Amino acid sequence: MTEMQTFYHTVRRSPSLYLEPTLMQRRILEDQVELWWFREPRRSLLCYCASVALILGLGLGGVGLLSTTTSLSGEWRLGVGTTLCLLALAVLLKQLLSSAIQDMNCVHSRRRINQLKSGGRADPALILAVGLAVMLCGTVLLCVATIGSKGHDSREMLVSGLVLMTAGTGMALAVVGYSVLDYLKRQREQRRRRMMRMNRARRLLFTVSGGQMSQARRETSSSRTNLI
Repeated sequence: MTEMQTFYHTVRRSPSLYLEPTLMQRRILEDQVELWWFREPRRSLLCYCASVALILGLGLGGVGLLSTTTSLSGEWRLGVGTTLCLLALAVLLKQLLSSAIQDMNCVHSRRRINQLKSGGRADPALILAVGLAVMLCGTVLLCVATIGSKGHDSREMLVSGLVLMTAGTGMALAVVGYSVLDYLKRQREQRRRRMMRMNRARRLLFTVSGGQMSQARRETSSSRTNLI
């Protein structure tokens, strides 16, 4: 029996080299495009709730500022309120776009789906951009309130600037923390997969080596028997 035949029979007969049922099921599920949108439900739910809270917060803040614009001295309310409403609309459009693409099933690229799905790469980037925009609006309001004349409207501008700057900074820090935790999780998953591959390779090498040694022993025994 040749070495290739020995290797084939050793691999075929060895139960330790068969795929585990969970691993086989995971590979089967990974081939389903429809399930790529729901691979990480916790992350998707977290980003979806964050997006909904962001839409509500920005929308209510923008409408509140627009509804209190009554005179020429409230031009900053008009500008900041419009900006907040546009930011809320951008987050809402992203969620609607992801839902529409998912329902139409027109994207079959894993990379595209990982970007567009709820909890994908687009959500942290969008929330970070919105946070930086809100922080910029707050900074501008603080500068204008500090440089401008003191008055009732100036105090409201100062309070609004502080609130917006704090909210924008909080959103940016939350996205940075989320990205760091996600990076550490991926590194841990890569190390675990690397260890699993190494263990399988060692198991395969040990099984093949054992099969070759047993075959060599059988050939030696048969040679001795023939000599006797």
